[in-house]
Amino acid sequence: MKKNRGKNSQGERDTKKKWSKIIKIAGISGYAVFLIVSWMVGFEPGKEISYNFGSFSLDMLKVLPCAFILIGLFEVWVKKEMVERHFGEESGVKGYLWGILLAGTVVGGLYVVFPVAYSLYSKGAKLSVIFTYMGATAICRIPMTIFEASYMGLKFTIIRLCVSLPLVIVTSVLLGNYLTKRNYEIMKGK
Repeated sequence: MKKNRGKNSQGERDTKKKWSKIIKIAGISGYAVFLIVSWMVGFEPGKEISYNFGSFSLDMLKVLPCAFILIGLFEVWVKKEMVERHFGEESGVKGYLWGILLAGTVVGGLYVVFPVAYSLYSKGAKLSVIFTYMGATAICRIPMTIFEASYMGLKFTIIRLCVSLPLVIVTSVLLGNYLTKRNYEIMKGK
């Protein structure tokens, strides 16, 4: 009977995969049809959606190829020992400072942050340092900080960084320790 259950569960998984693929294709096709019909009948919200989609796609195509080339070079050129020394278990406070400094240089948002974080993890970085890197990317990227200081003032920007960075570090340490105690591991990439 166990063999039948194994076959049934494999058949069920195959059926779920097929339906998942059909639903994805139907969703993408429906979206494309909606955009085309919107242009044909002059439906302004649909035209605006297609314009935003095109603009966003072009912005991604400008940033992503360069970012992924740099991430690939990081994978090849940066040694595991160096990552372990600066971002690993023995790095101490330096690891968090390195994470914040690395986060300040990120261009491209989350599309770049997650692959770099995965690369750091696969080379031996501590989870809490990776979480600090990811959190700091949202609040202290250099271009964003300069833009903020020019509009909100330098005093506001310094106060915001002095308040938010320690909170990012504290929550990263708490989350990293929690997941480490439970032997959490990030799944291998495909």
